[in-house]
Amino acid sequence: MKEFVPLSAVHCDYDDVSGSRPVYLTFDDGPNPFCTPQVLDLLTQHRVPATFFVIGMYVADQPELIRRMIAEGHEVANHTMTHPDLSRCETAVVHDEVLMASKAIRSACPQASPRHMRAPYGIWTREVLATSARAGLAAVHWSVDPRDWSRPGVDRIVNSVLAAVRPGAIVLLHDGYPPGEERLGTDVTLRDQTVRALSYLIPTLQQRGFAIRPLPQLH
Repeated sequence: MKEFVPLSAVHCDYDDVSGSRPVYLTFDDGPNPFCTPQVLDLLTQHRVPATFFVIGMYVADQPELIRRMIAEGHEVANHTMTHPDLSRCETAVVHDEVLMASKAIRSACPQASPRHMRAPYGIWTREVLATSARAGLAAVHWSVDPRDWSRPGVDRIVNSVLAAVRPGAIVLLHDGYPPGEERLGTDVTLRDQTVRALSYLIPTLQQRGFAIRPLPQLH
């Protein structure tokens, strides 16, 4: 029986110790050759950083996108090798899923140094936390989830984020999709709502006094 952990055991947000009203943008399930470049273009346009929780098997196919993320000042983080529900995996598989993903990231870009890990589907167990810690990865969840993966509409994504965001919030968005999951659209259109929502969200958050920051360094 796997022992699940409360979300208080992982980072869902960060304290606003500086008073700068930070917000952290995170993207799961990439890199995707169609969606990820659009997200990166927007981040560059607005000169803001983000953290990409990438799937190792996609990293192996899209190493140039990992190199671009690092070159443009973003963080590349661990979202396992194949995006399984780790609570259903044997201990050896959990270990391999985490370590192989970090290895794939470093192989794609030697300058990349994964510091954070997010469990697929946000399902955390004691074993997953312990494996992450042994790999030198901080466990990161989220505090704002507009469910953009379900394509609820651009307005709903924007309004959901703006209604829930607070200083120190970690916002969950998606620039790809998990392996084997049925797609809601083609690669070209799959995350078009997310990209359009992001074009509104970044300037609106800034106008409301939030500072979009990289995830805090490990101590």
